[in-house]
Amino acid sequence: MALTIGITDTNNQDLCLIDSASTHTILKDKKYFSYLEMRKASVSTISGKTNIIEGSGRANLLLAGGTRLCITDALYSSKS
Repeated sequence: MALTIGITDTNNQDLCLIDSASTHTILKDKKYFSYLEMRKASVSTISGKTNIIEGSGRANLLLAGGTRLCITDALYSSKS
């Protein structure tokens, strides 16, 4: 059973779709990373392999209600 949650702020600036069945977490903004190592990488998607990954590292998200989500191996792509 997969868990999917969509989150957006009141200004419609940040949108987060959390899907427990996904194999990767890809974030578009560096502000979520407490540590980010910039390096090019490829990732397989439902549409095939793509080279959009620009880095990876530890990310921290604060969800509605104050829940903190720490992702130890999040991927960074400004094009995601």
